[in-house]
Amino acid sequence: MKKFSIGYRTLKTALGASVAIAIAQYCNLDFFTAAGILTVLSVQPTKKKSLHAVYTRVVASAIAMILAYVFFEIFGYNPVILGIMLVVFIPTIVSVGVIAGFVSSAVIIMHIYAEAHFTLALFYNELALMAIGYTVGLVVNMYMPDIQKELDWYRREIESLYKKIFSEIAKYLKEGDMLWDGHELVKAVEILNKAKALAFQDVENHLTRKKNAYYVYFDMREQQLEIIERVLPKITALPVIVQQSELVAVFMKELSEHVHSGNTASHFREKLNEVKIEFANMPLPNDHQTFRAMAALYQFIEEMDAYLAIKQSFKGL
Repeated sequence: MKKFSIGYRTLKTALGASVAIAIAQYCNLDFFTAAGILTVLSVQPTKKKSLHAVYTRVVASAIAMILAYVFFEIFGYNPVILGIMLVVFIPTIVSVGVIAGFVSSAVIIMHIYAEAHFTLALFYNELALMAIGYTVGLVVNMYMPDIQKELDWYRREIESLYKKIFSEIAKYLKEGDMLWDGHELVKAVEILNKAKALAFQDVENHLTRKKNAYYVYFDMREQQLEIIERVLPKITALPVIVQQSELVAVFMKELSEHVHSGNTASHFREKLNEVKIEFANMPLPNDHQTFRAMAALYQFIEEMDAYLAIKQSFKGL
């Protein structure tokens, strides 16, 4: 059983529905509780989704009133005609891409059916209910909690995981230690998925914003993680620990101490190039196992250069 909690969206929904019903009732509208239903349907997880929800419901409701007028006024107000009208109505709103507005438009259809006579007064009543319900829904949904601290927590968490991963790689290359279980990799994937979802939500809550710097950052980290996952099995399966391992271990240890949101990738690419030069000046392998180990290490160096190139293209937070 999940822990009982009341979130900000729940509070907004409750407040919005109460206010909408109070306004509709004050205006002496028929079916005034429907204003609360329309408000509830308008409160969405993000501002953009809320606007889209209102759009789909307004279009669907307009189609509903037109079809209701045609079917009911011509063929009569009875259950059979209602069913036939729905058979036509549902594919229509699907074809124009506003199926999400079915529930709210169905409410209006039932109002018209219950009145059994389509009048201008009823038409204006339904328009007023929509105006109140959707407006209140949009207004209460304009407030969104600040998620900056949460995004920054995810940033620190992923950087901490990367530091641990690099530190373990350095330790293995230096000591041949195989005790690390690699659970940080699994956790990094989980953290990045949550972080990107939250960052995208922030984009959706800014009507004119196309992207979020944190989303770009986490996407960059995700690309880097793909490289780490690709090369890790090779580097942790070296047949022997060769002299060149120490060079790479020192580099990885230093890199593990400088994982942050700033951009020092160019500095570390220069250091990596120095490692390549030293690597090239070392004696050639004299047996097959040493050759395989050196080849794996050199491939690892190239992959780490690609890792740093991804970071170098990031402008920073």
